Amino acid sequence: MSISTRFSVGIHILSLLEVNKEGVNTSEFIAKSVNTNPALIRKITGMLRNAGLVNVRPGIAGATLAKELSDITLLDVYQAVNVVQDKELFGIHEQPNPACTVGRNIQDTIGPIFSVAELALEKALGVVTIEDVVKDILEKEKFNNQ
Repeated sequence: MSISTRFSVGIHILSLLEVNKEGVNTSEFIAKSVNTNPALIRKITGMLRNAGLVNVRPGIAGATLAKELSDITLLDVYQAVNVVQDKELFGIHEQPNPACTVGRNIQDTIGPIFSVAELALEKALGVVTIEDVVKDILEKEKFNNQ
């Protein structure tokens, strides 16, 4: 199982809004960049809007960033697009056999390990901003065009 692609698409949308800030960022335009359909873009953009990361006005084409790039972390995006419910990144199978030594103890043994791993992921995402992502994209583009 992998983390939902809504996360990477959310990062893509926010990055594109900055790179194309002088243009009109319609769901169709963004969908072409992501190579998906506009309905998915509208769904994810709605999630980003609900989290206060983008501005979208009904009846007016185009989305814009609602915050400075440096104020939007990857953790903000991760949480905005509901990649996983809180404390559920790692699921633990339910109802292992209580008559088995492993079955009786597995949940209490690996649960805390999974919690530490999830916190580590969130900490790592919390220190990277969309500004960092956009800078890297633009550096790569500059290098590719040499």
